Amino acid sequence: MRATAGYAPAPRRALSPLADAFRQGLREQGWREGQNLTIEYRWAHDDPRRLPGLAKELVELPVDVIFAAGSNIVASAAKDATRTTPIVMEGVTDPVGSGLITSFAHPSGNVTGLASLNVDLGPKLVELLTQIRPKVSRIAILRSSAHRPSDASANAAVQAAGASGLTAWILTYESFEDIPHELTTRKDATGAVVLGGPLAQIYAARLADFTLKHRVPTITPHRDFAEAGGLMAYGQNKSEEFRRAATYVAKILRGSKPEDLPVEEAARFEFIINLKTAKALGLTIPPSLLQRADQVIE
Repeated sequence: MRATAGYAPAPRRALSPLADAFRQGLREQGWREGQNLTIEYRWAHDDPRRLPGLAKELVELPVDVIFAAGSNIVASAAKDATRTTPIVMEGVTDPVGSGLITSFAHPSGNVTGLASLNVDLGPKLVELLTQIRPKVSRIAILRSSAHRPSDASANAAVQAAGASGLTAWILTYESFEDIPHELTTRKDATGAVVLGGPLAQIYAARLADFTLKHRVPTITPHRDFAEAGGLMAYGQNKSEEFRRAATYVAKILRGSKPEDLPVEEAARFEFIINLKTAKALGLTIPPSLLQRADQVIE
């Protein structure tokens, strides 16, 4: 059998731990790379524009199934390239609204896998950010123009902030360089929420450096951000999601059709606090918040 692992538009080194989790999930299902399975890897290396060409290349090999992981644009590129090769998606927000599937219970077509319903994520990020002391009261909500599914999450975050008596506004960015510009232009922000999307993950380290330098308490859905020195991260457990996606791939390799495999939502979320960064910013993390964290970086 020949499968392919298609990842978000990031360099291979950035996603190696997730590739390990994916292969582990396959081994648990009886599929071992180099023995009864060949995996064709393709990486966009920070350039989403390469995705359509990579998807077409994989279809022409051909492969038995495509694992399109990381975001809507990856899964969409795969579906645009083929209506017959099975596709297992991961990290996709609102796959029905995006036209990737017709329903969660009955996906139809050639796409199935795992969805990330992030509408409620924006308010959750606001809630966590406002529990630090001194209290964050004016919040910039940053969303990517290339990741339209984040619109609903951004709007929900603003509403949640308003309901709590806080001030929040939405800033839209097209490239990483827009984020520093927007935050330094609106200097009245006492905190920031950077919503998910390929750029927020790719540039997690640069974002962590900038927010620390300019002393803007920030939270994102990507653990890479907190690990790189950002204040906090709360989002789906990507390693677990990649292992779950491997279960879909294994079923398809055994003959199941995508249309017969219901799409599932993200099951596990993780909360990471960088206590070292909190101290550098002069912030106090309440003990109750530390107790809720899955990981505290000191």
